[in-house]
Order: sequence, then structure tokens, then C-alpha cells
Amino acid sequence: MQIKNNEFKTFIKNIKQKIYSAKNRAVLSANRFMIELYFEIGKEIVERQEKYGWGKSIVEEMSKELKKEFGEKSGYSTQNLWYMRQFYLAYKDNENLQQLVGEISWSANILIFSKCKNIKEREYYIKKTIEEGWNRNVLMHYIKTDLFNRDENKTTNFNDTLSNEISGLANDIIKSEYNLEFLGIEGEFKERELEKYILNNLQKFLVELGVGFCFVGSQYKLSIEGKDYFIDLLFFHRRLNSLVAIELKIGEFKPEYAGKMNFYLNILNDKVKMEHENPAIGIILCTNKNNIEVEYALQNLNQPMGISTYITKQLPKDLKSLLPTKKEFEKFIKNYKEEQLIERDN
Repeated sequence: MQIKNNEFKTFIKNIKQKIYSAKNRAVLSANRFMIELYFEIGKEIVERQEKYGWGKSIVEEMSKELKKEFGEKSGYSTQNLWYMRQFYLAYKDNENLQQLVGEISWSANILIFSKCKNIKEREYYIKKTIEEGWNRNVLMHYIKTDLFNRDENKTTNFNDTLSNEISGLANDIIKSEYNLEFLGIEGEFKERELEKYILNNLQKFLVELGVGFCFVGSQYKLSIEGKDYFIDLLFFHRRLNSLVAIELKIGEFKPEYAGKMNFYLNILNDKVKMEHENPAIGIILCTNKNNIEVEYALQNLNQPMGISTYITKQLPKDLKSLLPTKKEFEKFIKNYKEEQLIERDN
């Protein structure tokens, strides 16, 4: 449908006024007002297209007029205007997220609403970006490695072993699964080899761990009564104000791993932790785990720890789609065990 000249001129005039008004307010709060402006522009585009039947050409014409007025590098390219339209459509029915999106950058917003189709997933990444202060590259890494789905089914005893003040933060800093595909490990490997690969890729490993982790050392020595013990990896978390011990395991979680970590954390708290620091926490990384077994292993232990899994190599997408998800597989195993019990009882 052909655009009527008067209607388009009035439309462009209103958009220009909104931009000038926003530029004045942006002195006080640049990002939030810019995000609000982009949301309003997206809304205006959608409403005019619905009202007048304007097609795709409206965005190209808008871009020409706005760049003529505000400059080529003003942010009003055709692509960016399409993003504004998509941005409005993504959040127009969610007032809560409309408030939150103003607290992250426009580039971060583009990543989230263009890559994440589920509203819960978008909310997760928006809140994490605000809380953790992720930059665009870190956010891209977590979206690419599907942190939203990896960050479920956490198994920790933090609520039982830490104060309410820090247990929530401790649960936030641990993931249920860590993506270590950046290590490039092929075939079978030993625990010390895994540690070596991590140390050779320490910067990427820190990104995967999350914001706030500082590396202290590997094979960190603890000595008591003339005997030496070694923690695979030791970190310090700035926000948590705690030492974080990480033990690397190949294969499935075993209950004795929790007892050994409890032992290490007792020593850390007694001989390494400073008075102003919170209790040390432990993370045991295994290739797989049985959550029920983990829960029993953590019961009655006095030191805070979490049990997580890790992956070192992603399956090709065409094969991955043919396999059951982790939740589906766990449900299948659970149902199978229940069926076996019923048959045995009968």
C-alpha cells in the first residue's frame, strides 16, 4: 500500500520530537531513556503499520529521514529500527520486563530478545546481566552455551550450612552444569589432564565460572600433622567473600567425594580463611551424577558444598535433536526403576 505523504510527514515529525525530547533527558540517565525511546519507536512503527497498512518500506524511509536529521551514526539504521520493532513486540505484554530492560545496554537487549524466544529465558538473562554485570561478550557466551537450561536442578547444602545472608548468593554463583567444550579435549582423559587443560585455558574457565572468581592456585597444599593434602583448584569469590575449592572428577559422582571435600573445607576454614571472610565453600565437578544419591551424601555434612556436572564436547545439532533431553532421560530412568520395584514386589 502506498504511503500518504501527509501522514508520513506527521509521523516523522512526531518521531523527531520524541528523539529530541529523549536526548534532553538522556543527560541524566542515558541508557534507560534510550531504551524507553527505542521501545516507543518500535511501538509507533507497529501501530502505524497496523493502522495504515504500511509495509516494510516504512522502516527504510524512516531510516533515511532520521539519519538525515541526526546523522549517519545516530543509531537509526534500517536494521536498528527493525530491532526496535522486534523489541516492542517482545515485551509489550510484560510490564515487569519493560522496567528491567532499561538497566542493561541496547546491545545486550538485542542479544536477549533476538536469541531467546521464551519469556522466562529472556527474564533469566536480563536479571543475570543486571545482577552479575555481564558485558555483551559474556552474555553471548552464556546464551550460546545455554546457561538457562544448564542452571537447573542445583544440588547443594548451602541452605543448611550457610546463613540466610549468604546462602542465596552462594546458590547463585554455582551452576548445575558447566560447559567446558572450549578445552577441546578429545577422547578419554585423566583428572590431572583435565586440570592441565583448565589451567591452559584459565581465562575462559573464569568466564564460565562467572563474575567474581579470582584464581588462587592449583594443587593447593594443605598440611596437618605432617601430612600433605592437595586441592585441585582454589579460587576466591569477591562478592561472596569466600574461598572456593573445586575438585575435578572423571565419571559419576561417588558419596566419598563429599566426605573428602568436607575434610578439605574444615582445614581451609581453620588454617587458611581470614577472620573477616565467610566460610569456604566447595564445588565438586563430575561428568554425571544421581541427584538422589547426592542429596543423601550431603546430608548432615557441616561444610557448604555443591555437586555439579560438566561437559567437554557438544554433540552436533543434527544428532542432539534426535536424543532425549537430560530431563527426559532422568524421567525415563526413574520410571524404569519404579517399574522394576513393582515387578519385584509382585
